[in-house]
Amino acid sequence: MQDPNADTEWNDILRKKGILPPKEKLKEQEQAEEEREQQIIQQKSVVKTYEDMTLEELEENEDEFSEEDERAMEMYRQQRLAELKALQAKNKFGHVFEISGQDYIQEVTKAGKDIWVILHLYKQGIPLCALINQHLNGLARKFPDVKFVKAISTTCIPNYPDRNLPTIFVYLEGDIKAQFIGPLVFGGMNLTSDELEWKISESGAIKTDLEENPRKQIQDQLMTSIRCSVPARREESDPEDD
Repeated sequence: MQDPNADTEWNDILRKKGILPPKEKLKEQEQAEEEREQQIIQQKSVVKTYEDMTLEELEENEDEFSEEDERAMEMYRQQRLAELKALQAKNKFGHVFEISGQDYIQEVTKAGKDIWVILHLYKQGIPLCALINQHLNGLARKFPDVKFVKAISTTCIPNYPDRNLPTIFVYLEGDIKAQFIGPLVFGGMNLTSDELEWKISESGAIKTDLEENPRKQIQDQLMTSIRCSVPARREESDPEDD
């Protein structure tokens, strides 16, 4: 395409016929276009600047923004506040709450919409219950959007048998989604935090980053150990067979 600013005979003809604007006006148009582009770049720079700021920094730098920037900044501030409130609402737990039977309805069945609740029924003096409480403390910190609670069994369910302890119930909006009752379900005192995390994750209450069941790894190692020991026993028994 031919440059409209060029001093050519053809451009002179076009200017005379009014097809091209006079050269001075053309330069003014180009200058105005450049100024608009520069303004857009500055606005984008301002947007980028306040998007990187905290709410406190936004307040400190209010005087540096134009009227248009202030409107955009206010919208951004409201958006950030909404995001922070949503995050705080989601991550409002983070530890294991001790409850009694009187708290059960409010803290468990009425915990709220989309709130998963892990309830551990336990008793003092039962080692596996103490171990699970310890593991749950770590899981509560790891999954702060899930509500972890514990209660002495008989305060929630009168006459609940000790043989059923430890017991874990998993609730969502008042409904039991999973239950783990008795020491055999947990594998005894060898239970690890990862194994408990995997077990609870199977109910859907938590999203674990574990790729496979840790208990399966132990079982595979045990089976490998057994297979390796079988030939040795056969070799030891060969002289007796003779």
